[in-house]
Amino acid sequence: MSCHVMSGSRLMRAIRVAEFGAPSVLKLCSDVIVPQPGHKQVLIRVHACGVNPVETYIRAGTYARKPTLPYTPGSDVAGVVETVGEGVTVVKAGDRVFTTATVSGGYAEYTIAADDCVHKLPDAFDFSQGAAIGIPYFTAYRAMVHKAHVKAGETILIHGASGGVGVAACQMSRAVGLKVLGTAGTPEGMKLVENNGAHLAFNHREDGYTEKIMEATAGRGVDVIVEMLSNVNLSKDLQMLAYGGRVAIVGSRGSIEINPRDTMVKESCIMGVALTFATPEEKKQCAALLFAGMETGWLRPVIGSQYPLDQAAKAHQDIIQSPGATGKIVLTM
Repeated sequence: MSCHVMSGSRLMRAIRVAEFGAPSVLKLCSDVIVPQPGHKQVLIRVHACGVNPVETYIRAGTYARKPTLPYTPGSDVAGVVETVGEGVTVVKAGDRVFTTATVSGGYAEYTIAADDCVHKLPDAFDFSQGAAIGIPYFTAYRAMVHKAHVKAGETILIHGASGGVGVAACQMSRAVGLKVLGTAGTPEGMKLVENNGAHLAFNHREDGYTEKIMEATAGRGVDVIVEMLSNVNLSKDLQMLAYGGRVAIVGSRGSIEINPRDTMVKESCIMGVALTFATPEEKKQCAALLFAGMETGWLRPVIGSQYPLDQAAKAHQDIIQSPGATGKIVLTM
């Protein structure tokens, strides 16, 4: 695939996608032009970029929103501000930062982000940890607080708790006073979940694990479920809810048949979660809680596998095919 070259421009390495398809469409180009920040934009020298499941759906062409080809994936970047465009006051050149979205894509040595998506990274966090904050923690907050309206004292089930969003949801749930149940697919995953705020962990690959969850609630059921794989779990979720329970759907890889009567007998609610729709006000609330978490110490990103930029295709393969997540997958520059 040809990348773009212009004499006199600074060049960088970046992953480019020219067609939708398998992980192999992620191509490393070494002659991509370093973008320039416009009004209210920041140019960041990327040190690490988080890999999220949604990026694999977008790359495959199966996601609702399709970017214009060719494009560079990635939104969760941590690095150092190189330059700022006009009107930017929140950060300055030399600041360590993390982002929740990028304009030009994060699987690259440099990226542009809008200033309202750029946050200072406290010194206590390294760049890999910084790259694990954006989508996971903002999604967990949106699912729990803005959508499911969790209240202290309620019981929450994080269904798929050992990945990026799952770990974030466990830590946040514990911090806001919930009784936290988490599931994972491996013994290592279960240990990780227990070490990050869950009161109890269950193996969702074991037969009868939903009965064990019901037993743990003395048959009452759970108030809120944060669901990472709804095409497999949604029908079971509806049966595990307490009266007035809510399922917040964070991930799905296909369709599922459910019985709507299951929602009627408990007056329960199923809601979708998409970070894209967060208002500036909602983003501010979330950022405030996350900074409190960084200061008080409950927000501690867990890094799983790290891959160099040229192994982005392998990272995409592993995030979908691994038997169980253990923390956040990160690309390093």
